[in-house]
Amino acid sequence: MSFTEKLTKLVEKQAEIQEKLNHPDKLEQQEFIELSKEFSDLGPIVETANEYLKLESELTEAEEIIADEDADAEMKELAEEELVELKKTKPGLEDKIKIMLLPKDKADEKNAILEIRAGTGGDEAALFGGNLLRMYQRYAEQRGWKFEILSSSDTGIGGVKEATASISGKSVFAHMKFESGVHRVQRVPETESSGRIHTSAATVAVLPEAEDIDIKIEEKDLRIDIFRASGPGGQSVNTTDSAVRIVHLPTGITVQQQDEKSQHKNREKAMKILRSRLYDHERQLADAERASERKSQVGSGDRSERIRTYNYPQSRVTDHRINLTLYKIVEIVEQGDLDLLVEPLIADDQARKLAES
Repeated sequence: MSFTEKLTKLVEKQAEIQEKLNHPDKLEQQEFIELSKEFSDLGPIVETANEYLKLESELTEAEEIIADEDADAEMKELAEEELVELKKTKPGLEDKIKIMLLPKDKADEKNAILEIRAGTGGDEAALFGGNLLRMYQRYAEQRGWKFEILSSSDTGIGGVKEATASISGKSVFAHMKFESGVHRVQRVPETESSGRIHTSAATVAVLPEAEDIDIKIEEKDLRIDIFRASGPGGQSVNTTDSAVRIVHLPTGITVQQQDEKSQHKNREKAMKILRSRLYDHERQLADAERASERKSQVGSGDRSERIRTYNYPQSRVTDHRINLTLYKIVEIVEQGDLDLLVEPLIADDQARKLAES
């Protein structure tokens, strides 16, 4: 089947769905919901497909005028000019449609659980962890997403040893999934009197937020421990047994939550994180199977690899996966203009998928 035939079938398919939706009384409620979503999903593709089919028609028309021996010389000249422009436009439009037709990651539209852990580098690594947390918070604000910190282990000087946040909104995981990995910072710490540049790191994990329908957790597979929450150095921060630790026995995945005074709220937050970690675990296994046929894949979730370096003395941010360097550290880290990196990462991911399709 040719590319044009595929597009014609898509246009026809949307028309068929439209016809069914015009008679809702003949549809079950669930069928109506599913068809409405399919119609909506097809909308942008069909609009671009119609644009392409129109271009194809205009190309044929121009070629016919040029080939027509009886055609007026001025008409032929106009047709030749039009043909040049149409041929320039065609490849870009074709690529745009191919990208739209790529299989979608089912998790792209989901909300996300963000986890940040300070790595090597002591207090400086924790301060960098705090920088990253605030960067993602500002990015969320820019995109109109809701950002809620679920738990945070602070150092007291603006640093973060560990933090977990929930980010909700439109296409959160699609934009945040490329952040998983080791982030490295190079700068002179405020506590450093000699002015030497230190290198430290933090690990970021972004998990698609799972819903009950995504992952089923059996009660028998859980061990739930209730204990008294404590602060830094063992200092008691709560007089009741409200902290919750949940262990998923089949995988060994453990989640601990103690930020809330209510045991019920801590358990609710812990289950939310556990569900997302289990969903991510299943996705990782599926990714590993697919990735065995190729050496690397952007967004595969491999967190052992350094993905980005933030060099403060040079005001430089380098994403090592796509060899992109920007001298805009203030805009990215302080202001949260993360799309400067995210958009090229998405484009690179699409290009890889196109090459593999």
